[in-house]
Amino acid sequence: MTAPAGRDAPEDQLNDALLGLLVSGDEAAWHDFIAQHERRMYAYLYRLEGHADDALDLTQEVFYRAWRSIKTFRTGERALPWLYQIARNTQIEKHRRKQLGRFSLEEAQDEVGFEVISPARGPVQEAESAQTQDRVQAALMKLAPEYREAVVLRFVEDLPYDEIASIQGVALGTAKSRVFRAKEQLAELLPEASDLN
Repeated sequence: MTAPAGRDAPEDQLNDALLGLLVSGDEAAWHDFIAQHERRMYAYLYRLEGHADDALDLTQEVFYRAWRSIKTFRTGERALPWLYQIARNTQIEKHRRKQLGRFSLEEAQDEVGFEVISPARGPVQEAESAQTQDRVQAALMKLAPEYREAVVLRFVEDLPYDEIASIQGVALGTAKSRVFRAKEQLAELLPEASDLN
């Protein structure tokens, strides 16, 4: 059961008014929604993919899929876990196919009427030096995909273990174990990774 939207509601919780605007396809509401969440989706997918162009393509596809399925979203739920699930499914599907067909921005603009803004210069990328970012990304790419995803959700996206378990479709203990094992492996690959909590 979700908490009613109110003063203490999470910032990503969709209320009736905003959800109504999104369902109706209101362009301004979609621009605001995308602007609020695109950098986190891009950073998450970049950490999983290791390539900026692939992460950007997947981010665009995530918001296109969100637009297509917004009618299934329930009032009062949080948007981020829903978007992470879409992103995860999109990324998994990409790797299941032999060749990823390029997501067409032109098609989305024609059908939806808005453009996904490139998050390529987001605060995560600006805050980290290029050298550090490359070293961390290289270490992340050496982890098994399920460990990489778990540690990114925990330490980059700051999600609680129960949401990680839900997104990954595993038991709570499994999610905690994946994060623990990922931390151990990162500690071997990067000395500074041992500072993770």
